[in-house]
Amino acid sequence: MRILFVEDEADTRLLVGQGLRIHGFSVRFAEDGVAAMRALQEEQYDAVVTDVSMPNGVSGIEVAQEVLRLDPVAPVLIVSGNARSQLPSLPEGTRYLAKPYRFAELVLVLREMISGRIS
Repeated sequence: MRILFVEDEADTRLLVGQGLRIHGFSVRFAEDGVAAMRALQEEQYDAVVTDVSMPNGVSGIEVAQEVLRLDPVAPVLIVSGNARSQLPSLPEGTRYLAKPYRFAELVLVLREMISGRIS
């Protein structure tokens, strides 16, 4: 299960990435939306996890929109430290997880999303 994990906080990328690998995921990281857009052009992923707020002019919502443009049924999980009600409209078909999240919850949601796509 190949995951693109888009997160601008280096410590979060490191910790969550290690945990995802322990749980059998292959993880590619993007430190901002620009890097995520580049990664989406280079490879396909079973799921994408993206934070909303990103530096360098491309938000996580824009990343999610690009993922869904490339594959309208792709599993996309949007995470944010802001309440969902504080965010702009999220692209249809995405899921939302509030930060801070429990790691076990992240793994469960990813597995649900990926298995739903495979079935």
